[in-house]
Amino acid sequence: VQTGENEMSVYISRNNTQPTKHVARYSLRLDGFASVKAPYHGGEMITKLLTFTGNELVLNYSTSAAGFIKVEILDENGKILPGFELENSKEIIGDKIEKIVTWNRNPDLLKLNNKPIRLRFVMKDADLFSIKFR
Repeated sequence: VQTGENEMSVYISRNNTQPTKHVARYSLRLDGFASVKAPYHGGEMITKLLTFTGNELVLNYSTSAAGFIKVEILDENGKILPGFELENSKEIIGDKIEKIVTWNRNPDLLKLNNKPIRLRFVMKDADLFSIKFR
């Protein structure tokens, strides 16, 4: 159940047949059931081919103060798309449910709508919970 703007809760009945019967509530971040996690020394992930519609890539993520996430977009053959290179990706740090990914010179994501792409995430001391295009 969503119990806040950035939170969902799971309710569990405890000690059902005992006098101490009660309901416990556990909360977690929205879409926080699982994540791709990179350790302090870093890591990366490349998605399978996907298509999308929209003009923004939005991440649900969390990093440490020393961590970050950067995103690169590849074509269906694994070639880096101009404007979406890793070195042009603005470093993402902090803890947000919705953060729009940006690149220097603001390349247009609309030109990639309905074309097969892959996303390459380079991360350090970070959790990536979900991605979406809108």
